[in-house]
Amino acid sequence: MTPPPIALPFFERGPLADAPENAGAPVLLLHGFGGDARGWVDLQEGLAGLRRTLAVDLPGHGRALGWPRIGGAGVAARAVLGTLDALEIPRAHLVGHSMGGATAALVALKAPERIASLTLLSPGGFGTQINHLLLRRFAAATQAQELHVLFEQFFAWDYELAPLVSRQMAGERARPGVVETLAEIAGAILDGAGQATLPLEDLAALGIPVKLVWGTEDRVLPVDQARGVPGAFAVHVFPRVGHMPHLEIPEAVQRLVTEQISGR
Repeated sequence: MTPPPIALPFFERGPLADAPENAGAPVLLLHGFGGDARGWVDLQEGLAGLRRTLAVDLPGHGRALGWPRIGGAGVAARAVLGTLDALEIPRAHLVGHSMGGATAALVALKAPERIASLTLLSPGGFGTQINHLLLRRFAAATQAQELHVLFEQFFAWDYELAPLVSRQMAGERARPGVVETLAEIAGAILDGAGQATLPLEDLAALGIPVKLVWGTEDRVLPVDQARGVPGAFAVHVFPRVGHMPHLEIPEAVQRLVTEQISGR
């Protein structure tokens, strides 16, 4: 007998009481490598008047540290589909960052009828180039000072990262199994010094609305990967923004997501 699907841990928000009764498909928020669901709190707050949002912890991250199977975007995509099944969500908008962006794309390729739209922030899988050294060092770091130096590189050059963020991250890394799990996931993401790529033409052929959001100062995945994509994709490139647009330019990201989900 096939076991019933189980849902990834998630934080749920909205819609507010005065939102339209039939507001449309909910929004699933998929974080990047080394992150967790808490990184979406501002976007969830901003969308609360419009849609139900669910920010999940992907396998091996946050409250899903002990998930039965750990891996890269392929493993995460299967877990996201299981979550949709477990929560009886027939169709959803996906917003994914970095590894979460690659995960969202794979979910759409596996089950396009379940996906209302894709908003991909600095997504993985759009080119072979990736800052593999930074990812491996970030996965292995445990001390707040080292984490601060490494995590700063995920943002634009002039972004001021609060020291509290690195201290909190170091506290999370002290949990048994966290560093080992991140190393395993990094190994699954990376293909030597590069990364595997997504079948972008196949993704475009699905007819699902796709928005790409990228920063010109992304030091993890170069902004050049936003060029030469299928013409059906809407591409939004922001100057003086790094790899974390949802944290660096939250108002702009909220506006783009709102545009994407409106009427769907």
